[in-house]
This record gives sequence, C-alpha cells and structure tokens, in this order.
Amino acid sequence: QVQPVESGGGLVQAGGSLRLSCAVSESIFTSDRMAWYRQAPGRNRAYIASITNTGVAMYDSTVKGRFTISRDNAKNTVYLQMNSLSPEDTAVYYCNSIPNGYWGQGTQVTVSK
Repeated sequence: QVQPVESGGGLVQAGGSLRLSCAVSESIFTSDRMAWYRQAPGRNRAYIASITNTGVAMYDSTVKGRFTISRDNAKNTVYLQMNSLSPEDTAVYYCNSIPNGYWGQGTQVTVSK
C-alpha cells in the first residue's frame, strides 16, 4: 500500500459530526507530519490540519475549534473528528504526509442544510 486510504465520510445534517480515518503504510507514517486536506467542488485542494509524530496539532482558521486531528502511531492511522459541520464543509477529504506523497481517493463529506 502506497496511497493513503481514507474512510468515514458520508451525508450529515448541519450541526452534526463525523470522524474520518486514514490508514497509511508505515513508511509514510514515519514522516514527521501527517495532514488532512479537502477539495470542495470547483476549488483547489486545501490544507486544513496537520499533526507531528509527537502529537503537536495545527489547524487552518476555517476549522479551528471545530475539527480535531489525532493519530494512532501503533495503527499507522490518522483521524479527523469534525464537529459543528456546516454546508461549507462539503468536500472530498484527503490525508497525506508532509511533504506530500501519493494521494489516495479521498472520502466524500456532504453536509446538508
């Protein structure tokens, strides 16, 4: 497995929550930082959060206070807990290492009004 495998997306009402998961190979996971990105319809892919291998997290202002990134080093998995979702969060969500490696297929998140 070279590409990350994202899962956990779906359809949720505004104000709801979702938890995304991203499984990566150990060779990718040993990168210092793992990050989540999203691509909304008609827009470029954008960074939203990252976490170092020691658990230091950083967030884009658009998600800070609503989303939480975490990682399980034993499972080579990165998570994104998303709360207080709004229709503006509708996008395909991807994870990747920093620097970026291969991109996975992403997972679709759709937030209805």
